[in-house]
Amino acid sequence: MSKIDNMMQILWMLNSGRKITAKQISEKLEINIRTVYRYIDALSASGIPIISDTGHNGGDTLLNNFIKSPLFFDVDEQTALLHAAVLAKESGYFLGEALDKATSKLKMYSNQEQERMIKQHLEGLGVISPIGKSFMEPILKKLEQGIVNESSVEIEYHTSREEQSKRRIVDPYGIVFWNSNWYVIAFCHLRNEIRSFRVGRIISINQTEIKFNRPQLFSASEFFMKSLFPEVEDKQGLIPLIVGGKTSALDDLCQHWFLGHHFKERTSKKAIFLLEEEALHTYVPFLLLPFGKSIEVIEPISLKQKIIEVLYELINYYQVEIFTDGRCQ
Repeated sequence: MSKIDNMMQILWMLNSGRKITAKQISEKLEINIRTVYRYIDALSASGIPIISDTGHNGGDTLLNNFIKSPLFFDVDEQTALLHAAVLAKESGYFLGEALDKATSKLKMYSNQEQERMIKQHLEGLGVISPIGKSFMEPILKKLEQGIVNESSVEIEYHTSREEQSKRRIVDPYGIVFWNSNWYVIAFCHLRNEIRSFRVGRIISINQTEIKFNRPQLFSASEFFMKSLFPEVEDKQGLIPLIVGGKTSALDDLCQHWFLGHHFKERTSKKAIFLLEEEALHTYVPFLLLPFGKSIEVIEPISLKQKIIEVLYELINYYQVEIFTDGRCQ
């Protein structure tokens, strides 16, 4: 452990509210007792008021209420940071090893009472990890390295529309975590424009020697959200989507990642959304199908017809598959 880490630990041990001896410190930190004395002298020389009592029941402690600097964290602040670390790690955060070291230091500098309370807080929080995220960690690390160093990367990438992957060089501008997935916002040399790439579709990645200049004041998050929900110039041309159904189903619709963005009005029996015609007939049928009979499209009639078309396409697809496999009775 480094000198600064040892000194910080000593500082927190002295701040526990009870006297502690140099022998106890040396045993806990597994360092020579003379080294402990040197560290305590250095802390005192820096202006920290360490009170030393000699003789039986003697020891060192800090002046009451000394540590109030923003550098140090109370129980609520420590809990918030540790909770955030759990959420980040379980969601697939790619610097998990560094995060573990940081949180271990945070716990290390807590006194016994803080440790007890923080443990209770952590035991009360549960986060279920997504499946299949670990393979993306090395890719995310290389993307972040490219962002920091402003160096291009070569990726092998496949889109949702193409089975065959393509190699392309991109300039990574930023990483976005949205709807349980990671995305990199980058300038694509192949398409000569800024695009968003889903990290889970990157098969391989290699660093290059090519340098780039990231646009000033560029926000990866803003670009990503605008690409998902572009500004509508003619809001008068939006079509109302009126959906009735069970209260719980309508609640879910209003909070849906796509439909929630187009939410207009809600009553006890129906929800109203405003969408462009293309989005209404292209995406919405597939978004509503999982809700089954718990909802009912009231308007527009054209959407009902589109949902019927989608269902017939699915029926025909599986009927053909059954005949092809020779399983038709």
